[in-house]
Amino acid sequence: MKKLSLILVTAVVCLAGPKVEPKTEIGELNGAKFRIDIPDNWNGGLVMYCHGYSQTPGSFKEGKLPPVLAVFTDQGYALAQSGYAAGGWAIQEAVVDTESLRRYFGNKYGQPKETYITGHSMGGFLTMMLVERFPNSYDAGLALCGPLAPANYFMARGAFDARVVFDYYFPGALPPADKVPTSYQNTPEEAKRVQALIDSQPDKGNAVLRFSGAHNTKDLAGTLTFITFMLKDLQERAGGNPFDNRNMIYESQDNYNALNDGVKRYAADPRAAEYIRTWYTPTGKLERPLLAIHTTYDQLVPVRIPDMYPGIVEQAGSQNMFVQQYVKHDGHCAILPNEVSQGFTELREWKSSGVKPHYGLHQ
Repeated sequence: MKKLSLILVTAVVCLAGPKVEPKTEIGELNGAKFRIDIPDNWNGGLVMYCHGYSQTPGSFKEGKLPPVLAVFTDQGYALAQSGYAAGGWAIQEAVVDTESLRRYFGNKYGQPKETYITGHSMGGFLTMMLVERFPNSYDAGLALCGPLAPANYFMARGAFDARVVFDYYFPGALPPADKVPTSYQNTPEEAKRVQALIDSQPDKGNAVLRFSGAHNTKDLAGTLTFITFMLKDLQERAGGNPFDNRNMIYESQDNYNALNDGVKRYAADPRAAEYIRTWYTPTGKLERPLLAIHTTYDQLVPVRIPDMYPGIVEQAGSQNMFVQQYVKHDGHCAILPNEVSQGFTELREWKSSGVKPHYGLHQ
């Protein structure tokens, strides 16, 4: 009987999982830096975090988590984040590195009782992608300020079109949209230079503002220099210009006939276009809950971009697995920590009890 009791106690301990002390681990997996945070009150769950677009691979240092990430550990979850092995539109690398880190966590600290995926901006795009592609790995996703649409759409009909329209009004101010030199850098000084040029010709500047939807020339200039760097990154990754605007008819509140007559037309390199479609075109097929939160004004990811995803989800018959909410803030990813925390609470409730978050205003 004593031996049997010992066996039963051992079994209970094994079922409860390993006891892990609170800690922060910083390391590297296959060339990708990572950070893992396990809180004092760890509940056995895990949140995988995907960072946004960065010119260089991410790195980590000791110290407290920023408030927008501490919301997850405050709710008792371990947090694991990869810096990815490459910078730029590193979707291909990010998928491999995030999945490698998730497996590493399970092997070292024990399999989590539940796993969530989240991220900002490009990380929100990755959240959507990983929930679609790995429903057996993730219980639910929280996409924050992500461009939830086919990459080819929001990059071509957003970034590329913005550049060619700007080039029509300000020819030669920025490098050619289809062949950005490798030396080009997106810096604060470059953005200030472009803003000064726009401000010096207000009639043309206002026409570009109206086309882009940006609220001011500072936002417009910063977006244009960011776009230019991203186009350079994509051209290097894809091996050519991925974007085609020969069939586009541009709509404008100004002289739209002159714009369509004068805007430069480009043909896409087929292999480069295929690269963008591969990384990534969403299917909308969701087996796990996905909650998206976006600001009502985002100069970098205008709301028309994530507004595409509900239609994609509906076409796939997965509308019951998706909710999009908005917060009344201006700016890219201007979602406050308490709003992220509330969104995560609603997502947990949706996952655990099936209570779907409300649509519309996040509150």
